[in-house]
Amino acid sequence: MRYGLIGERLGHSYSKLIHERLADYTYDLIPLSREAFADFMKRREFTAINVTIPYKQDVIPYLDYIHPLAEQIGAVNAIVNRDGRLYGYNTDYYGFKYMLEHNDIAVSGRKCLVLGHGGTSRTVHAVLKDMNASEILTASRKPDLSAVSYEDCYSKHTDVRLIVNTTPVGMYPNTEDSPLDLTSFAVCEAVVDVIFNPLKTRLALQAEALGKKAVTGTLMLVAQAKEASEIFLDITIDEARLLEVYNELLVMLSR
Repeated sequence: MRYGLIGERLGHSYSKLIHERLADYTYDLIPLSREAFADFMKRREFTAINVTIPYKQDVIPYLDYIHPLAEQIGAVNAIVNRDGRLYGYNTDYYGFKYMLEHNDIAVSGRKCLVLGHGGTSRTVHAVLKDMNASEILTASRKPDLSAVSYEDCYSKHTDVRLIVNTTPVGMYPNTEDSPLDLTSFAVCEAVVDVIFNPLKTRLALQAEALGKKAVTGTLMLVAQAKEASEIFLDITIDEARLLEVYNELLVMLSR
């Protein structure tokens, strides 16, 4: 196996389609149980891979080098095998930042709420911080010193202006689920859900119904794949190609 994606459950993934349109290689989906994951990483029988839930932090001990951005975030979603040495990167940062900028979602000076406490949440925090958010809160089902409870969100933090969902709640096949009821968040301007399947999650649909800007994760997925392909092949892919593949994917998924 030369190029591909590892994760625990990949039935919802569009990564093969995206990568094979962006670059000239065969891209495989490799679902791995936690038991199989360690053996796969030890064998190193790949040229380059992407990493998704739940292994974005688990891969780090297997790396020989980690890019400073990925190290700062504490999550890796792209790995290149160079002569048997594994190099780790975070391309989700580029993908999420690109999605915000392309959709004209304002961050600077805003109080932001991030739902979820995993690897993608770390990436989102880094982007929001670099885009000068005034305050960034994390909501977790298991609150601690670094995260507030969902009950606190409703009682103390209804003044947030941007909400980002990084949890899998609402992802296919559980499309009727939503991590948050937006009714109380009257001043919220935009809701970003990094889920890409379905195209519009229940959270995003509620945001639209309440007159808020709503964005889901398909563009982030394509943008991070572009960045990963560039790292894998040491090439540059034009932004126009990114948007072309994104629009192709939207057409296909809307049928």
